[in-house]
Amino acid sequence: MGETLIGTCSWTDKALVGSGWYPPGRRDPEGRLRHYAERFPVVEVDAGYYALPSERNSALWTERTPPGFRFDVKAFSLLTGHPTRKAALPADLRGHDLRDPELLDEVWHRFGAALRPLAEAGRLGAVLFQFPPGFVPGARAETVLHHIRKRAHRWPVAVEFRHPDWWREDRRERTAALLRDLDATAVAVDTAQGLPTSMPPVTPVTSSGLGVVRFHGRNPAWGTGSKEDRFRHTYTREELRAWLPRLRSLAERVDHLHVLFNNCCGDAAVRAAETLRDMLDPDGDTR
Repeated sequence: MGETLIGTCSWTDKALVGSGWYPPGRRDPEGRLRHYAERFPVVEVDAGYYALPSERNSALWTERTPPGFRFDVKAFSLLTGHPTRKAALPADLRGHDLRDPELLDEVWHRFGAALRPLAEAGRLGAVLFQFPPGFVPGARAETVLHHIRKRAHRWPVAVEFRHPDWWREDRRERTAALLRDLDATAVAVDTAQGLPTSMPPVTPVTSSGLGVVRFHGRNPAWGTGSKEDRFRHTYTREELRAWLPRLRSLAERVDHLHVLFNNCCGDAAVRAAETLRDMLDPDGDTR
């Protein structure tokens, strides 16, 4: 049985910070992370998508978390083909054309440098490459994936697709085989079902080292509404209980399983993570 680590997709989300989950005296950046890491063993750095992380912050994160804690870092938007504002780039790079190959090379270099303190400290759980809905299956997309894997050869890579055709029944095995060839983890997701953009809740294992499951909530605004609308959801025990067999099956087939909640509405994510942790192992040992 692999090690199961349960956490959330951010510890700095405004809704969480404003919810009162962090106690008085622990609401500054250092206090928040230390408080979070006392309660969960893994977190996703979703801020890496919106702006390049820094070496300094990565070093601080390692100092403020205990041995064994893991950070899954979400890849910067430019690296996955998402629309990227120039303001999201470091100031000295904002004069470049976003399509400039030299800019992309520099962004990759700085992104890798920022991960180094986490990797050297044994705190880097995975680098998450989440692709936009327009990233459809086909030869071009497969070329992009191979290119990214070469760039990210030093890191454990997890891949999340947002176009449902990647995991439709008649293509599912081809997608899984592609990710196995890349030694990249297929990210399983929980989202609202019955929508044109709904992702099927499949749980293929494509890398024996790591499995990742991200719970996005079940809001019917998934794929259409604002960020707050898309991810606003409070998981019930019944909804989480339905996932228990799948999570246990995944844990039996990988060395490490990361389960992360992205339902950012107040403290809904941390509460769901706590509930699932207790459901998986009432004695508090999730291994």
